Amino acid sequence: MWTRTFPFLLLVVLAPPACGGGGQYGYSREYEPLDEEEDPMEAATPTTWEEVHRDPRDYRSQLLAWFGVVENVDTDGSGRARVLLSYRTHQERHLCSDELASSCRVTITDRSTGPFTAVLTMHPEDRQGEARLWTGSLLKVYGSPTGEFDAQGGPVLQVRYYRHWPRGTYVTTGARGSMRR
Repeated sequence: MWTRTFPFLLLVVLAPPACGGGGQYGYSREYEPLDEEEDPMEAATPTTWEEVHRDPRDYRSQLLAWFGVVENVDTDGSGRARVLLSYRTHQERHLCSDELASSCRVTITDRSTGPFTAVLTMHPEDRQGEARLWTGSLLKVYGSPTGEFDAQGGPVLQVRYYRHWPRGTYVTTGARGSMRR
Protein backbone atom coordinates (compact mmCIF):
# COMPACT_ATOMS: atom_id res chain seq x y z
CA MET A 1 0.00 0.00 0.00
CA TRP A 2 2.75 2.49 0.95
CA THR A 3 4.58 1.96 -2.35
CA ARG A 4 1.45 2.75 -4.32
CA THR A 5 0.75 6.07 -2.59
CA PHE A 6 4.33 7.28 -2.07
CA PRO A 7 4.79 8.71 -5.63
CA PHE A 8 1.55 10.65 -5.23
CA LEU A 9 2.63 12.01 -1.86
CA LEU A 10 5.98 13.03 -3.32
CA LEU A 11 4.26 14.96 -6.12
CA VAL A 12 2.01 16.78 -3.67
CA VAL A 13 4.96 17.80 -1.49
CA LEU A 14 7.10 18.93 -4.44
CA ALA A 15 4.37 20.74 -6.35
CA PRO A 16 4.97 24.51 -6.56
CA PRO A 17 2.59 26.72 -4.62
CA ALA A 18 -0.29 28.14 -6.63
CA CYS A 19 -0.86 31.86 -6.96
CA GLY A 20 -4.16 31.97 -5.10
CA GLY A 21 -6.79 29.28 -4.93
CA GLY A 22 -8.24 30.18 -8.33
CA GLY A 23 -4.91 30.55 -10.09
CA GLN A 24 -3.75 33.46 -12.18
CA TYR A 25 -7.20 34.14 -13.65
CA GLY A 26 -9.21 33.45 -10.49
CA TYR A 27 -11.11 30.36 -11.60
CA SER A 28 -13.17 30.09 -8.42
CA ARG A 29 -16.72 30.73 -7.22
CA GLU A 30 -15.74 34.00 -5.52
CA TYR A 31 -12.93 36.48 -6.09
CA GLU A 32 -9.56 35.36 -4.77
CA PRO A 33 -6.77 37.96 -4.78
CA LEU A 34 -3.24 37.06 -5.80
CA ASP A 35 -0.67 37.21 -3.00
CA GLU A 36 0.74 40.53 -4.25
CA GLU A 37 -2.80 41.92 -4.57
CA GLU A 38 -3.80 41.45 -0.94
CA ASP A 39 -2.20 44.65 0.42
CA PRO A 40 -3.70 47.03 -2.18
CA MET A 41 -7.05 45.24 -1.85
CA GLU A 42 -7.10 45.86 1.91
CA ALA A 43 -6.06 49.50 1.47
CA ALA A 44 -8.65 50.28 -1.23
CA THR A 45 -11.65 52.50 -0.50
CA PRO A 46 -14.96 51.14 -1.82
CA THR A 47 -16.21 53.88 -4.13
CA THR A 48 -18.40 53.87 -7.23
CA TRP A 49 -17.64 55.44 -10.59
CA GLU A 50 -20.48 57.94 -10.13
CA GLU A 51 -19.07 59.24 -6.82
CA VAL A 52 -15.61 59.82 -8.26
CA HIS A 53 -16.97 61.20 -11.54
CA ARG A 54 -18.75 64.00 -9.66
CA ASP A 55 -15.43 65.37 -8.40
CA PRO A 56 -12.29 63.23 -8.78
CA ARG A 57 -10.24 65.79 -6.81
CA ASP A 58 -12.08 64.73 -3.63
CA TYR A 59 -10.62 61.21 -3.99
CA ARG A 60 -6.99 61.99 -4.90
CA SER A 61 -5.68 60.71 -1.58
CA GLN A 62 -7.64 57.45 -1.74
CA LEU A 63 -6.75 54.16 -3.35
CA LEU A 64 -9.61 52.82 -5.48
CA ALA A 65 -10.11 49.29 -6.80
CA TRP A 66 -12.04 49.28 -10.08
CA PHE A 67 -12.76 46.71 -12.76
CA GLY A 68 -12.75 47.83 -16.37
CA VAL A 69 -12.81 46.36 -19.86
CA VAL A 70 -10.06 47.75 -22.08
CA GLU A 71 -11.28 49.95 -24.93
CA ASN A 72 -7.89 51.29 -26.06
CA VAL A 73 -4.21 51.01 -25.09
CA ASP A 74 -1.74 53.78 -25.88
CA THR A 75 1.85 52.82 -25.01
CA ASP A 76 5.11 54.75 -25.21
CA GLY A 77 7.28 51.73 -26.06
CA SER A 78 8.85 51.47 -22.60
CA GLY A 79 5.85 49.82 -21.00
CA ARG A 80 4.15 52.99 -19.76
CA ALA A 81 0.55 53.07 -20.97
CA ARG A 82 -2.65 55.09 -20.88
CA VAL A 83 -5.46 52.55 -20.95
CA LEU A 84 -9.03 53.62 -21.70
CA LEU A 85 -11.48 51.38 -19.84
CA SER A 86 -15.22 51.00 -19.44
CA TYR A 87 -16.06 50.73 -15.74
CA ARG A 88 -17.76 47.46 -14.77
CA THR A 89 -19.12 46.19 -11.48
CA HIS A 90 -17.77 42.88 -10.22
CA GLN A 91 -20.30 40.19 -9.35
CA GLU A 92 -19.48 38.61 -5.97
CA ARG A 93 -20.63 35.15 -7.06
CA HIS A 94 -18.92 34.13 -10.30
CA LEU A 95 -20.68 32.25 -13.07
CA CYS A 96 -19.66 28.59 -13.52
CA SER A 97 -20.27 26.16 -16.38
CA ASP A 98 -20.58 23.15 -14.03
CA GLU A 99 -20.31 22.26 -10.33
CA LEU A 100 -16.50 22.46 -10.27
CA ALA A 101 -14.88 25.69 -9.09
CA SER A 102 -12.36 25.39 -11.94
CA SER A 103 -15.21 26.06 -14.40
CA CYS A 104 -16.00 29.42 -12.76
CA ARG A 105 -14.89 32.70 -14.30
CA VAL A 106 -14.49 36.17 -12.84
CA THR A 107 -17.83 37.83 -13.63
CA ILE A 108 -18.52 41.50 -14.30
CA THR A 109 -21.64 43.37 -15.39
CA ASP A 110 -22.54 43.31 -19.04
CA ARG A 111 -23.01 47.07 -19.21
CA SER A 112 -20.57 49.87 -18.53
CA THR A 113 -21.27 52.65 -16.05
CA GLY A 114 -18.83 55.02 -17.76
CA PRO A 115 -15.30 55.53 -19.05
CA PHE A 116 -12.09 56.01 -17.12
CA THR A 117 -8.40 56.04 -17.95
CA ALA A 118 -5.69 54.13 -16.11
CA VAL A 119 -2.09 55.34 -16.31
CA LEU A 120 0.15 52.35 -15.57
CA THR A 121 3.36 50.48 -16.25
CA MET A 122 2.56 47.27 -18.07
CA HIS A 123 3.93 43.97 -16.78
CA PRO A 124 6.46 42.49 -19.25
CA GLU A 125 4.20 39.48 -19.95
CA ASP A 126 1.32 41.83 -20.88
CA ARG A 127 3.24 43.70 -23.61
CA GLN A 128 3.11 41.11 -26.41
CA GLY A 129 1.76 37.75 -27.41
CA GLU A 130 -1.67 36.24 -27.50
CA ALA A 131 -2.43 37.06 -23.84
CA ARG A 132 -1.22 40.68 -24.04
CA LEU A 133 -3.10 43.57 -22.50
CA TRP A 134 -5.31 44.70 -25.35
CA THR A 135 -8.82 45.70 -26.38
CA GLY A 136 -11.27 43.34 -24.69
CA SER A 137 -8.98 42.52 -21.75
CA LEU A 138 -10.32 42.93 -18.22
CA LEU A 139 -8.29 44.85 -15.65
CA LYS A 140 -8.73 45.34 -11.95
CA VAL A 141 -6.78 48.49 -11.20
CA TYR A 142 -5.73 49.86 -7.83
CA GLY A 143 -5.07 53.54 -8.26
CA SER A 144 -5.78 57.08 -7.17
CA PRO A 145 -7.60 59.73 -9.20
CA THR A 146 -5.33 62.47 -10.52
CA GLY A 147 -8.18 64.98 -10.35
CA GLU A 148 -8.31 65.19 -14.16
CA PHE A 149 -10.80 63.91 -16.72
CA ASP A 150 -9.89 62.01 -19.91
CA ALA A 151 -11.12 62.95 -23.42
CA GLN A 152 -14.25 60.83 -22.90
CA GLY A 153 -15.15 62.65 -19.67
CA GLY A 154 -14.05 59.89 -17.29
CA PRO A 155 -11.70 60.20 -14.32
CA VAL A 156 -7.99 59.43 -14.74
CA LEU A 157 -6.37 57.04 -12.24
CA GLN A 158 -2.66 56.75 -11.53
CA VAL A 159 -2.32 52.98 -11.02
CA ARG A 160 -0.11 51.39 -8.37
CA TYR A 161 -1.05 47.79 -9.11
CA TYR A 162 -3.24 46.01 -11.65
CA ARG A 163 -4.42 42.51 -12.42
CA HIS A 164 -5.09 41.40 -15.98
CA TRP A 165 -7.48 38.89 -17.56
CA PRO A 166 -7.04 38.45 -21.34
CA ARG A 167 -10.16 38.20 -23.50
CA GLY A 168 -11.82 34.81 -22.97
CA THR A 169 -10.65 34.31 -19.36
CA TYR A 170 -13.58 36.18 -17.75
CA VAL A 171 -17.30 36.52 -18.46
CA THR A 172 -20.01 39.15 -18.19
CA THR A 173 -23.46 38.74 -16.68
CA GLY A 174 -24.65 38.26 -20.26
CA ALA A 175 -23.40 34.65 -20.00
CA ARG A 176 -26.07 33.74 -17.43
CA GLY A 177 -28.03 31.81 -20.04
CA SER A 178 -25.19 29.37 -20.70
CA MET A 179 -23.53 29.27 -17.27
CA ARG A 180 -25.00 28.50 -13.88
CA ARG A 181 -24.42 30.37 -10.67
